[in-house]
Amino acid sequence: MKKHNFNAGPSILPREVIENTAKAILDYNGSGLSLMEISHRAKDFQPVVDEAVALFKELLNIPDDYSVIFLGGGASLEFCMIPYNFLEKKAAYLNTGTWAKKAMKEAKAFGEVVEVASSADANYTFVPKDYTIPADADYFHITTNNTIFGTELKQDLDSPVPVVADMSSDIFSRPVDVSKYICIYGGAQKNLAPAGVTFVIVKNDALGKVSRYIPTMLNYQTHVDNGSMFNTPPVVPIYAAMLTLRWIKEQGGVKEMERRAIEKADMLYGEIDRNKLFVGTAAVEDRSRMNICFVMKPEYKELEADFLKFAIDRGMVGIKGHRSVGGFRASCYNALPKESVQALIDCMQEFEKLH
Repeated sequence: MKKHNFNAGPSILPREVIENTAKAILDYNGSGLSLMEISHRAKDFQPVVDEAVALFKELLNIPDDYSVIFLGGGASLEFCMIPYNFLEKKAAYLNTGTWAKKAMKEAKAFGEVVEVASSADANYTFVPKDYTIPADADYFHITTNNTIFGTELKQDLDSPVPVVADMSSDIFSRPVDVSKYICIYGGAQKNLAPAGVTFVIVKNDALGKVSRYIPTMLNYQTHVDNGSMFNTPPVVPIYAAMLTLRWIKEQGGVKEMERRAIEKADMLYGEIDRNKLFVGTAAVEDRSRMNICFVMKPEYKELEADFLKFAIDRGMVGIKGHRSVGGFRASCYNALPKESVQALIDCMQEFEKLH
């Protein structure tokens, strides 16, 4: 039975990326050694990092005065690295979900943190619109896509202060005007690579502005100066990321990824809105294209477990919703084919006929 991978992360990757990474793990470039056992300073690995950086810059049209670095620790470590490197006195945060809240918590250890707006009272079912960003803030932090609650900021915001964005789960799903940000970061395990590597896009002249001492490993300048090679980087995930970036380019680039994301989201949300059994959880105008959350309508709540089993028996993987929302979550990242979305829709329609 074919499996349809809707996991929220670690998540689906292009099949060719998995296969070619597996080949490199067995024998890297005909060296007789595994990708897992070569030195990160080997002459034939440096080109991998160089190509990954070059593809990042090309696909996202990153200006020349920005650096791309690969780190460990996931986006969760960036929650403290961001204020370490950028927060001198005050930072502003938009609280749109669990990860935004965690990022804000870490920043409070470094200075004053202003929560400009929050949708917590509505269980993060929408993205706040009307708020004022303090003009004296060192930066404004946003989380562009909320994997747990299924909301997404799909436009680059205009801000009176520098913007920092966690784009863990929607990077490369739409064009981004990188010049509007001083830093974009994210864990790669959603749309880019296996878990283990974190990407950071940082504006060079935004660094070195804080007066505090920054521990060497937590200082972005350390990794910019050393080309992500200050310490041993996560070699295998970086290699897989490079292959994924090649795949995105071959498929037509970020604009094509956006077209596909819109198509898949429109298909699934269309069925959720049509089907008598289901209802979406996020405000329509803020619905995520990456993480589509829905539940049984109240009058059919008792069928939730039955539908989950029904879907799993038909090859749907990872569609159980996060405990904060319940119901179901279909993560439709770049590598998920339209056929998988259609398979889930067929499943929903078949279940509807039975009930």
